[in-house]
Amino acid sequence: MKFLIPVLLFFSLNAFAVQPLINTYGEGGSFLSDPPRTDVAIKGYDTVAYFTQNRPVKGLDRFVTSWKGAKWKFSSQENLDQFLKEPEKFAPQYGGYCAYGVAKGNLVKIEPDQFKVVNGKLYLNYDDDVSDDWKKDIPGYVKTADKKFPELLKE
Repeated sequence: MKFLIPVLLFFSLNAFAVQPLINTYGEGGSFLSDPPRTDVAIKGYDTVAYFTQNRPVKGLDRFVTSWKGAKWKFSSQENLDQFLKEPEKFAPQYGGYCAYGVAKGNLVKIEPDQFKVVNGKLYLNYDDDVSDDWKKDIPGYVKTADKKFPELLKE
């Protein structure tokens, strides 16, 4: 009986674990085996640059802020300042998790070069194949992902 109580406690706590709001998956791993988590959002890429330069740009350690439990890096003070004024405008949708994955009911890592800005919102994807599938029906996947994302955070 002494053994059974800790085991039940372990499983009940894990059953109610809450997923991080912001994607902080690091490098490595795959869809089936999670890469390690860090404390940095979108692998350290500058979320403002997706809008201003239409490409992924690596952020620098000297331009950092904390927001929603993660560190956000930027390539310039100007981009950091823009983010600080309107973080919701520049933050990727679904906390930076793969948009297609969210639509399919999963929270998975992204590759920073697989992105699309649609109607002023940034969507990131797992890889180029997933990104190609995502682009086939962006409005449909957005509608589905918008519904699923809040529930995925509770799992």
